[in-house]
Amino acid sequence: MLQTKEDFSKFGKSFQESLCHLILEDRPFADQIFEVLDINFLELTYLKVFVKKIQEYKKQYGVHPSKKIMTSIMRTGLTSEQESVQKLLRDYFARILAKQDEIDGTEYIKDTALDFCKKQKLKEAMIQSVDLIKKSSFDEVAKVINDALKLGTSNDIGYDYLADFERRFELKARNPISTGWTPVDKLTKGGLGSGELGVVIAPTGAGKSMVLVHLGAHALLRGKNVVHYTLELADTVVAGRYDSLITGYHLKDLRVFKEQIYDKVKEVPGKLVVKEYPTRSATVETIKNHLEKMKNHDFKPDLIIVDYGDLIKPEKFSKDEKRHQLETIYEELRGISQIYECPIWTASQTNRSGLNAEVITMESISEAFNKCFVADFIFSVSRTIEDKQTNGGRIFIAKNRNGPDGLIYPIFMDTSNVKIKVLEQPLSSEDMEDVVKNAAKKQRDLLTEKYKKFKNKGSKE
Repeated sequence: MLQTKEDFSKFGKSFQESLCHLILEDRPFADQIFEVLDINFLELTYLKVFVKKIQEYKKQYGVHPSKKIMTSIMRTGLTSEQESVQKLLRDYFARILAKQDEIDGTEYIKDTALDFCKKQKLKEAMIQSVDLIKKSSFDEVAKVINDALKLGTSNDIGYDYLADFERRFELKARNPISTGWTPVDKLTKGGLGSGELGVVIAPTGAGKSMVLVHLGAHALLRGKNVVHYTLELADTVVAGRYDSLITGYHLKDLRVFKEQIYDKVKEVPGKLVVKEYPTRSATVETIKNHLEKMKNHDFKPDLIIVDYGDLIKPEKFSKDEKRHQLETIYEELRGISQIYECPIWTASQTNRSGLNAEVITMESISEAFNKCFVADFIFSVSRTIEDKQTNGGRIFIAKNRNGPDGLIYPIFMDTSNVKIKVLEQPLSSEDMEDVVKNAAKKQRDLLTEKYKKFKNKGSKE
């Protein structure tokens, strides 16, 4: 006689626990596998009870339970179960709550479990068909087999407004990574979060690359894995800037203090990989491929830095205008941050008007802003000639999805050892108004001068 009943025992306990965890976490997957899952496929009693509670809640309330709901069920909804089962179940759920990282082998577990369950359903349909064939009920045989084949196929049409009701009230973990600047961390609720894109806007020579090194180094010092893509500077130059910031030695003295620097950087808890590409030789796809290679070497980045977005090569066959190509590049960078569930910092260059501006406001960065409007956090860095001589400058918070924007903060920047500080207090509203007015006037004067030159050139021709 054909054996129809098997279970997940051959896949082991860890597989079954991860499967049940996925059923709780992933509503579309739960809906899909519930079409073909027999609760007796689970070998362990406490896992059977766990999945049964999810099914009962969905049936009674029409929505998928959240972790908060399951916590309540674990406390009060197990009275009919044996004490030993209750203990095992609560211990298992406690491990789920404590687990912050992604479940290992998610896609493998889903595919394997679905394949197993669908095969069991098909076996049942084939056995049922034997009696129908004897009765010459061929149409019914076809229907039974076809119905079995349809079960367990993907039915994820997106976020279901009612079925996914509980998800709207779950706390979303942004897992922000600190910028190393207390005022900016306060504005961004801890820094840039997973799946978010941050952009530094500045004119040439203002210190964009220095700022990006600062952001990467402070992530390293907090034990994070950082990938730094450099499309302008040599990888050794970038690494040297990390050396200077982390150790405090001046860039010009790095060779002199080589041994001392090594002793300090080897204690850094995070891991840094600097990948150099010649200017405009790397596309977004190039970066994706490199990240996949690193993934295969068990390196998962916590922070990605691209220095800088404007220097990424557009897709080979793109016929769009340059500004549209750049918009697409920044959109794709944000897509990478979502795929790899980590923040990305990059930079963009503003126009000539920002070269000696006291503060780079929206009027000065409008062209750059259009390129990176998909970003979650944008700030500009401005440093006049006088600022460079006194290690001063200002940042302007142009966009902030997670808090207030439009603020101007004074900064300290010493490029000799990559030391950058954002001072605690933003400029007062009166000072901000004066600074913005001056910046706007300079912008208008520059445009007027440009227009006069263009007009004079036209009249001569």
